[in-house]
Amino acid sequence: MTSAIAPTTTMLINGNRVPASSGAELPVTDPYLGEDFATIPDAGAPDVDVAIEAARAAFDGTWRDTPGVQRAALMHRFADLLEENAEQIGLLESRDNGKLVRETTSQARFAARNYRFFAGAADKLSGRTIPMDSIDTFDYTLAEPAGVAALITAWNSPMQLLANKLAPALAAGNCVVIKPSEHASLSTLAIADLIEQAGFPAGVINIISGGAAAGAALTSHPGLDRISFTGSVPTGRAIATAAAQNLVPVTLELGGKSPNIVFADADLDRAVTGAVAGIFAAGGQTCIAGSRLLVQRAVYDEVVSAVAKRADEIRLGDPRDPQTQMGPVANRPQFERIQAVIAGGLESGAHAVTTTGPLDGAGLGNGLFVRPTVFGDVSNTSPLAREEIFGPVLSAIPFEDDEEAIAIANDSNYGLASGIWTNDLTRAHKVARRLRAGTVWVNTYRASAAQAPFGGTRQSGYGRERGLEALQEYLTTKNVMIDLSGKTADPFSIRT
Repeated sequence: MTSAIAPTTTMLINGNRVPASSGAELPVTDPYLGEDFATIPDAGAPDVDVAIEAARAAFDGTWRDTPGVQRAALMHRFADLLEENAEQIGLLESRDNGKLVRETTSQARFAARNYRFFAGAADKLSGRTIPMDSIDTFDYTLAEPAGVAALITAWNSPMQLLANKLAPALAAGNCVVIKPSEHASLSTLAIADLIEQAGFPAGVINIISGGAAAGAALTSHPGLDRISFTGSVPTGRAIATAAAQNLVPVTLELGGKSPNIVFADADLDRAVTGAVAGIFAAGGQTCIAGSRLLVQRAVYDEVVSAVAKRADEIRLGDPRDPQTQMGPVANRPQFERIQAVIAGGLESGAHAVTTTGPLDGAGLGNGLFVRPTVFGDVSNTSPLAREEIFGPVLSAIPFEDDEEAIAIANDSNYGLASGIWTNDLTRAHKVARRLRAGTVWVNTYRASAAQAPFGGTRQSGYGRERGLEALQEYLTTKNVMIDLSGKTADPFSIRT
């Protein structure tokens, strides 16, 4: 299969398709076939400088004063183009990071939904009139764009992660410099054509690619007004540190070790499916992965046995094959890390309730495949339950009652997502209130909506994406105070 949107070897800076100024490139490897099939530019500090200068010129030129209704029209056209090209984008992304093509295609369409949602808000941004202590003072606020924003995405869901950031940034009136992960840049570079077709002015949206040097130059640049990053906790810490030197605010969407809690009164068939979806969809390579399965003791054996059976039956293979249920791991460093975690768990005496050992069989080719793994009776103090693995590895933990479930769920350095499976409405509400997580799903898992805010607490980061709350990440508030009295004030006493 080939894509109508082909791999590109150029970046988008100030409306122009350009290579890295140094000429450096990075190879792109298909994680299923195990072969290089494209290259991307490996940008450096000079490229970052030019991209940020282009964004600043566009912002200070006309974009900051472009009416919201015009920004919305551009965003709607871009959404239409994304939807029209969703299959080609999905195929390109699947080849780049190994995710199932049916999911990458679905995510491209969901990305379009996000642009439409925020386009609807672009002409509705407003401040407020504030009543003052004196009728001779008129006071109001303005909601204004932050300026130039750096948007940095991870390799697991490039199109969707970009939409989480770019849609509210554009709606709020910002210009941007986008940097996708060097492990999955192709779909982001490819949409340069769609950005041009949609009619965005040069410099409003800039896309660079590359490795650590490009990332460091971007996040430490004094010309930024906002940074939004999705990725690992260590990289998030480094970005926050670099941004702090320039006092640039940062939105961080980082890792998770999310609890998926099954109570004895739940619909167990649905709960088992939810547990499988929570950890084995996308090969567990998602920040919201329900990697800790907490099950009430009365149904623990039944649920864990059912999940393990489903895990052993998962069909691995070509992510472009519609029959495949789980593709390869996206890149070799991650593959090696997951394998090391599984081996370490087995060596420490952890009990695997799924099949273990090397994978073989037709359809796996040279792919970076990891066997779906379930560990049973895991202590919440174990590294298996504490550390984000970012792979198809599930830790099952028993609990006795609501209080113990809540205590185990909250005993984590993370706080991104969580799931509750119960038919008791009172329990659902009470437990949801007490979980320390940015998202709580009840009788579902791994569900998204453009309208629903998303983000975490603690080491899962801060700030929100999606939902109207995301607009606030890209807006600043200006206060305007007008003296209507016509009187000359005492120059040596502050007016109150």
